[in-house]
Amino acid sequence: MKHLLKLADLTREEILSVLNLADQLKYERKNNVKKKYLEGKHLGMIFQKSSTRTRVSFEVGMSELGGQALFLSNRDLQIGRGEPVEDTARVLSRYLDGIMIRTFAQKEVEDLAKYGSIPVINGLTDYCHPCQVLADLMTIREYKGGFKDLKFCFVGDGNNMANSLMVGAIKMGMSFAIACPKGYEPDTALVAWAKENGSFTMTTDVKEAAKDADVLYTDVWASMGQEEEKRVREEAFKGYQINADVMAVAKPDAIVLHCLPAHRGEEITADVFEAHANEIFDEAENRLHAQKAVLVKLLK
Repeated sequence: MKHLLKLADLTREEILSVLNLADQLKYERKNNVKKKYLEGKHLGMIFQKSSTRTRVSFEVGMSELGGQALFLSNRDLQIGRGEPVEDTARVLSRYLDGIMIRTFAQKEVEDLAKYGSIPVINGLTDYCHPCQVLADLMTIREYKGGFKDLKFCFVGDGNNMANSLMVGAIKMGMSFAIACPKGYEPDTALVAWAKENGSFTMTTDVKEAAKDADVLYTDVWASMGQEEEKRVREEAFKGYQINADVMAVAKPDAIVLHCLPAHRGEEITADVFEAHANEIFDEAENRLHAQKAVLVKLLK
């Protein structure tokens, strides 16, 4: 594991190794065991898309591990003024021990890794969100004790979250069902991979996807950068909501996860969100622990 560019690059064993270390780091934090695994290390954090959880979790994570994180917005870097990503990669590689980038194009992340000489972590692109899914898998294992024979259901847009969750679920041995409107399906190449490598269902019927699900997951109808499509998407996604009727067809002990921020009344009802708030905010907390594990794996 040299980088974390997308979940598809990791083997099941590598994912389990990250999750096991995340559990250890979470235990150490809860018990006030302070180990400076990354003392003297510096992480550059490039943000071309803003974020609450990504920035805070990486910054706190590096501090707790004994290292330092540098926040670099588009306005702070020459990359925001037209410097080629390959030049930025080579310059930052001479100053830093690792780079985390949250941006639009997956190619930008891949090019940073190609031209740089230090580990690169994908903090989110329009294509995938591996850091979030590691936290999701950590949470599922905490609540369900493992992954074997679980059914994972995603309701909503076939976006970067759906792409990464599909890969993560199938790599860990879960079956994966997605309910999405026509025209909003996940990446076609990943869908083909999912069909070849596991149990995969795609439907326009939410209840069909949610039937007997152990884990239900949803995301906002309009992601960052899609604000202009909001009205069109509101019409397209009517009915693509996790609500009491959907929960009734899932397993009685099903958990509900959401990568946040949540728009109550759209992709999830307020009552379902509050009934499963413990799971959702454990999931949010686990961003910190999972990312600390990634940092230790890549930077130590």
